[in-house]
Amino acid sequence: MEAGSKVAATAAIKMALSSSRTEETQIKKELAHEYGIKAVAVDYGGEFISSVAKIVERAVVAAKREGVIKDTHPDEGAVAGAAREALAQIMPKALGLNVGGKIGVARYNDHVSVAIFFGIGLLHLDEVSIGLGHRAVP
Repeated sequence: MEAGSKVAATAAIKMALSSSRTEETQIKKELAHEYGIKAVAVDYGGEFISSVAKIVERAVVAAKREGVIKDTHPDEGAVAGAAREALAQIMPKALGLNVGGKIGVARYNDHVSVAIFFGIGLLHLDEVSIGLGHRAVP
């Protein structure tokens, strides 16, 4: 098995890039069965600046709901921190514009990664971006 951070990051990106709930479920089952990775994805859209806190919250809530993380302060903080890091990478392209896409969260052993894939738009002039954050948890 490769380094844990790379495994978790790859899984989070796969979840964020999934195109449907059916594909999400299939990827999640494969990751769990083949590698012991817990993962979840959640859709999001809205105006970027006013949505940052809501995006972080959705990542944490989805990760807790699906058992990717435990209901503990360190685990919640790890997902929140990784989500904020991913958003910071997208921010230069997204400031003042609408975003829509998917947040993927994955955990492999003590590695947690959050990948955010967004279409960033103004009228029909769309851009795409992906941000990735990682944290280690006990």
